[in-house]
Amino acid sequence: MRVVIAGYGRVGSRTARVLDEEGHDVTLVENVPEKAETARERGFTVVEGDASNPSVLEEAGIEDADAVAGLTGNPTTNFEICSLGKEYGCRTVMRLSEDVPDEIYDEYEASVDEVIYPERLGAAGAKTALLGGNFNAIGELTEDLQLTTVTVTEDAPVVGRRVNDLSVDGARIYAHGRERESLTIPLPGTEIEAGDRLAIVVEGAQIGDVRDALLGA
Repeated sequence: MRVVIAGYGRVGSRTARVLDEEGHDVTLVENVPEKAETARERGFTVVEGDASNPSVLEEAGIEDADAVAGLTGNPTTNFEICSLGKEYGCRTVMRLSEDVPDEIYDEYEASVDEVIYPERLGAAGAKTALLGGNFNAIGELTEDLQLTTVTVTEDAPVVGRRVNDLSVDGARIYAHGRERESLTIPLPGTEIEAGDRLAIVVEGAQIGDVRDALLGA
């Protein structure tokens, strides 16, 4: 999968790292020279410039990209980036880093494929708790977090188990999806089947151990 990420801050850098580790083709757009240089030192392809400028996104390869993410600290910029991504048929994800009026939030949510918003994550956690879930998406983890997804194989030890009964040191499962379905917060009684996808928040150093625990060594 080819992905263009605008913004190499805390969110953008971790997202890029996870996607890269999973084998995806990641190109970063960053307008702060120091951040751009840091990204290059870590092996990423970087285009310097304002990602809300169509020519900059074109230089980053948006014409051939599968997805684009506006992960800068500026919601307006992120929305502009996603709007351009839509014109090229990309899946679009934007970050909100501050409170916005309800009508603006509704506009963002209706116009892009996914909004990353702290209150949205909190609502997902509250829903899980209200439905009887006993796991916390990120509260008990350290700051060294990464987001990853795994696809359950037929012989995985978790097949047949309920999502909210799983306990894996250093990780929390926060979303689940059947094959070819979108990831959602699972109901407490959801049983895992072969082909399911699990979205996980995990401590960076333990990704390998967590995969082994879920899928088998």
